[in-house]
Amino acid sequence: MKQLYRSYAQSTEIFTKYAKDYEKHFTLETIGKTWEKRDINLITISSDIKNAHKKPALFFTGTIHAREWVGHELAIEFTKYILENLEHDLMLQEYLEKATIYMVPCANPDGYEYSRNHFSFWRKNRRVNADGTFGVDLNRNFPIGFISSTKTNSNIYGGPNPFSEPESQALRDFVLAHKNITIALDYHSQGNVFFPAHDFRHEDTLDTSDMNILCANMAEEIRKISGREYGIHQGKPPAKLISGSGREFYYSKGIISSVVEVGTRNISDYMEDMNENLREHIPALLSAVKEVPNYKKDSNVLRVKSFEVSDIGSSHVDLIWEYKKDENIYFEVYRSNENKKFCMDANLLAQTQSHSFSDINLESNKDYFYNIRAVNKKTKVKSPFFPQIRVKTSLEFDEFSRTYYASAATTGYVSENLKNNDKHFGINSLFVGIDENKGISYALITINVKTLAANAIIKSASFNLYPINRVSTTIEKYGEWNVGIVNQDTMGDITNFDDVNDMEIISYIGQATQSSQLTQGIWRSWHLSGIECLALKKFIKNDQIVLRVEGPKELKIARNKQMMQWDIGYGKFGFGLTYRPRIELTYHVDTNITTLYPKEVHTISNKSILNNVATCGFDDQGKKIYSFFEFNLSSLPAYDYTMITKAYFELNSKAIYIKDDIRFHLEFIDENTGKSYKSISKREIIQNIGYDVSANELKNNQTQYFMFDSFAQIELNKKLKNKVDVSFILKATSSKKFIKNKTISWELLNNDLAPKLIIEHITKRRFPIKEVENAKIINDNGKVKIIWENPKDKELKGVLVIKNPYRAPLSQVDGQKLYAGNDEFTYDEFGSKDISKYYAIFTYDDVPNYSKPVFIRYEAKK
Repeated sequence: MKQLYRSYAQSTEIFTKYAKDYEKHFTLETIGKTWEKRDINLITISSDIKNAHKKPALFFTGTIHAREWVGHELAIEFTKYILENLEHDLMLQEYLEKATIYMVPCANPDGYEYSRNHFSFWRKNRRVNADGTFGVDLNRNFPIGFISSTKTNSNIYGGPNPFSEPESQALRDFVLAHKNITIALDYHSQGNVFFPAHDFRHEDTLDTSDMNILCANMAEEIRKISGREYGIHQGKPPAKLISGSGREFYYSKGIISSVVEVGTRNISDYMEDMNENLREHIPALLSAVKEVPNYKKDSNVLRVKSFEVSDIGSSHVDLIWEYKKDENIYFEVYRSNENKKFCMDANLLAQTQSHSFSDINLESNKDYFYNIRAVNKKTKVKSPFFPQIRVKTSLEFDEFSRTYYASAATTGYVSENLKNNDKHFGINSLFVGIDENKGISYALITINVKTLAANAIIKSASFNLYPINRVSTTIEKYGEWNVGIVNQDTMGDITNFDDVNDMEIISYIGQATQSSQLTQGIWRSWHLSGIECLALKKFIKNDQIVLRVEGPKELKIARNKQMMQWDIGYGKFGFGLTYRPRIELTYHVDTNITTLYPKEVHTISNKSILNNVATCGFDDQGKKIYSFFEFNLSSLPAYDYTMITKAYFELNSKAIYIKDDIRFHLEFIDENTGKSYKSISKREIIQNIGYDVSANELKNNQTQYFMFDSFAQIELNKKLKNKVDVSFILKATSSKKFIKNKTISWELLNNDLAPKLIIEHITKRRFPIKEVENAKIINDNGKVKIIWENPKDKELKGVLVIKNPYRAPLSQVDGQKLYAGNDEFTYDEFGSKDISKYYAIFTYDDVPNYSKPVFIRYEAKK
């Protein structure tokens, strides 16, 4: 396995040759010496090496951990690709005209050679510590968050003090001397995940979106090559965060920075895995090079000043933003259906010079994510992104929704070889798969759905888990993770491995998740089909659903684990409320049907008005004869709690003797229209109802239904509000210029055949509950406490509190969720007191309808 990897001496020889063969585009230099006096190589690639330092630059570091060989190999292959293709690849030429690439292929040469020649899994450098032990973890030897330790034999020993090591000193000095670096990527293994830099605070940073999008764009390039999906995870308190790393040091200098964890082993099989990893990361790196000019510190293309939502509907979202007036600037707006997704041509929604945009034809009750940047149309330089907007569209008029979280006490994992499985529930992360110590492991997730309506018809459903550790999944393209609905009638003890292993699975849900699709830091969702939604509803027992998550059950030879870790969201190991396993449902309910008979029926012609007669056609002078129908809506339930979901008009014709091409049209008209022939002739039409019907069709089918379209239903709902009468006109048309004495009459006396307005409706609250009152922030023993008063409404189901540092969020999902419940206070437990932010408080009912948010602005002390 090792023989195909190049030694440090071999890479130096390769780079030395490139420096001679491609002197216009490439240089090799040393930026320092290691503990064992090896040169620390730095290579520079540019379209014009003489002016390289004048351009914004990408800074690549590899193999700072000795056993993580991929960075060193990737630097060699990336360099080879660029130099061999630069003369004919116009895209490469364009990128390198605007950007420079700096690479330290191996930041830990001593450790790397020790790993190659003696101990494969050595991690640190080769410093001789005072107590006779060896090595410092170079990626813990930087100052940001540095943790002092005396455990020199630890794999993560960070050294006696920051920058104690010549290797980290060399990296520091180079970065400080090159202010043109805008993006830094630090290559590691293993995990198939990006770890953007963090600042040890709970709130997203101004450039969190920039880092996530940079990583997502790279991840998409990888996916296009191999189908492999990379995760993206920026750590936040209360999770334990990496301290003293190079990534945070670069970030502290204003550089967009991320760690890139490649593959599923520190030292992968070169032919089976490493070749593919190298091939997929070359286009990923090029996508990062493309972004380098957009993050110049002195760029005059500034990020937009604000980016907000002005309106949300069930099928639209309206966006607005601020920017100084500049005829050379336009804006790119991107939309994604998932968080941490790329911003590329495939999801570019608009290019506009306007400061607003309306996104239409969206799905109801669905999350959408929007990003925006400014672009100079002359230079093509783009601004950084403004922090991302997240929006959930409103429910349709006939929809309800529920989000149900896992119940702590009955959610956990069981393992084949462990004796304390009952102790995992409600506390430990969910381990699913197999390893040598635990054996096979399953997760059991119990979700209480007591508030789901008994007559609910589930329209869509998804089950969601948050993956928090991809590193333990060590085998590429092997195994899959599935979720099944458990038959609660036959299940045994959920904490007993044998009972869990033997559980009867009624139906597996969604698509299996392959090992190459496991993405740390990005929610994994199993979307249910229509049949699976029926099964889910059918097998609710005692108001709960039980799901089993299972993974691979066998290991390949010489591999010790194929295990995925998912967040439970509870206890000291969970990331909190937002990250709990959950089911999201959108559903309808059975409709009620009300049949209305006409309050008045008239036949209106130029000569007369006949009561209780329904005739339509043409008179002996060829003038139209109208049928008029009026219905009263007072028998329908109260408007505030009733939604009309469907309506149609039924007419039955009497015997037909007409052969002419005559068609009949039903019109919904203004109820204030007079009943005179003149008034009817000049009527205001609200909407045509259904399709016109011909005389020939009436011969074949006496009964005709005229269906209300969406607009007509909306108008009918408006009429319900005031319980006014609703009026309809039936008119005739003909293709002939002149036609007379042609009429059709409609049944009135037979109740079964009489005209009917049939309305299907559901009981659903139309309007949200009032907002909270007297909301304010207080200091409670050094903690930020938000307090408010709930409205006195028996239909109040709860209050939701979110925070957002960058805008007053109009949508209930546009921020970090702090609280949901019936209390009148909450704490921002992990919030940073030195960051200003908005808190938004929403009330909600059983639908749920969310109130307008009440905003509180927290101003950080200067």
